[in-house]
Amino acid sequence: MEPGGGEGSEALSFHGDEEIIEVVELGPPGPDDLADEIEDVDFDEEAVEGADDQAWETEEEDEGVEGGMEAQDDSEVTFSEHSASVFCVSLDPKTNTLAVTGGEDDKAFVWQLSDGERLFECSGHKDSVTCAGFSHDSTFVATGDMSGLIKVWRVDTKEEIWSFEVGDLEWMEWHPQAHVLLAGTADGNAWMWKIPGGECKTFQGPSCPATCGRILPDGKRAVVGYEDGTVRIWDLKQGNSLHVLKGQDGHQGPLTCVASNKDGSLVMTGSVDCHAKLVNAATGKVVYVFKMESAAAKSSAEEAESNSVESLGFCNVMPLAAVGYLDGTLAIYDISMQSLRQKCQHESGIVQLLWEESSAVVYTCSLDGVVRLWDARSGKLISEYRGHSAEILDFAVNKDASIVVTTSGDHQAKVFCVQRPDR
Repeated sequence: MEPGGGEGSEALSFHGDEEIIEVVELGPPGPDDLADEIEDVDFDEEAVEGADDQAWETEEEDEGVEGGMEAQDDSEVTFSEHSASVFCVSLDPKTNTLAVTGGEDDKAFVWQLSDGERLFECSGHKDSVTCAGFSHDSTFVATGDMSGLIKVWRVDTKEEIWSFEVGDLEWMEWHPQAHVLLAGTADGNAWMWKIPGGECKTFQGPSCPATCGRILPDGKRAVVGYEDGTVRIWDLKQGNSLHVLKGQDGHQGPLTCVASNKDGSLVMTGSVDCHAKLVNAATGKVVYVFKMESAAAKSSAEEAESNSVESLGFCNVMPLAAVGYLDGTLAIYDISMQSLRQKCQHESGIVQLLWEESSAVVYTCSLDGVVRLWDARSGKLISEYRGHSAEILDFAVNKDASIVVTTSGDHQAKVFCVQRPDR
């Protein structure tokens, strides 16, 4: 099926030939300025800029740790209202005072970081909640379950304001500047909705799951990775694919993660084929392929096949990229030199990594239940935080990198206050 074509996308149009969704352009206005077509979208820049001014209260709590499951608990707050593994977490970007978590118990909660108190439950899901996140201005929170039921709640009124059901959900994220949701499903489609109106557009990929996706910083394009190893860069306004990477340019296995640098000029893709590819977002050309020739290459074929790229990301302040592997390797690559700069080894697989917003520090969480902070310049371990009795499945870092919030297979979410000496 041709990307963006076919009967499915035609059927979803409305109001004749009008554009279904408008997306804000961050650059200078031009004749095709998308901002001219945005309606009723407010950008509260002052609120976003002032988010770091919000004080965060720490409160010593030791709830949820029972029977010596974990001898050491470095966390300040434990949220224990989930009754099964907690799969996802997101922090509200405006104030960084609220978290939303979703779990295997078919539940999602919005709760306060300061004391772990529940603000409200995002009720009504009937399958594991695997995706949850706040809109750019913290007005809305969206929750999505594996079966494809997506719900949006207004945070201040705690009321559900929109819901939609798609095929099996793979991922979901909010637009960086507008009340727009993007999601990928197992049938290969990416879906986009304007919230709360619900105007919808689909982007039809290959007939295999759209396994990962990310809206680029300009808000006009998105990169989506698929199970067949292909990567597409989509024009969100026009609904067509600008670039398709397949064959040698794509991956030899399912995509696991995608990321872009701060200005959106570079995209990085990761796969179960253990390769991370650096792509020029404007041309769709592969700039470089980062291959991990480490333990996996030297071990048996069976062990090598079990390794994969699990997470990746770009540093904002230096030309560095980090790639986390299932075999526990954290690789720091120098983008300008296109070479491996540091290799930081974990004893167990890396689940996710995040860069600090304004420094060359990488956070990793892994299957051993520990959060670690690494200096990407030296490759040295800065600190580690313990408290979970099972693997960490997701985590988030607040804007000023003073708080880490984790979710785990031990049914808990935890808030860690990150010490910042000399940083």
